[in-house]
Amino acid sequence: MKRLYRIRNGSMIAGVCTGIAAYFDVDVNIVRIAAVILACMGGIGVIPYIVAALIIPEG
Repeated sequence: MKRLYRIRNGSMIAGVCTGIAAYFDVDVNIVRIAAVILACMGGIGVIPYIVAALIIPEG
């Protein structure tokens, strides 16, 4: 069974984007670009990123 983890190896900040990319088997750069776009759209992606960094366990 697949589990969602934050992956600190190769991460930029907290490993959330790296963990999400590994979970969905997509390129980490796509997830990072999506996170930056959401953050630039009125900060709508900042709060979910912080919550994910606090909730998702480190793998």
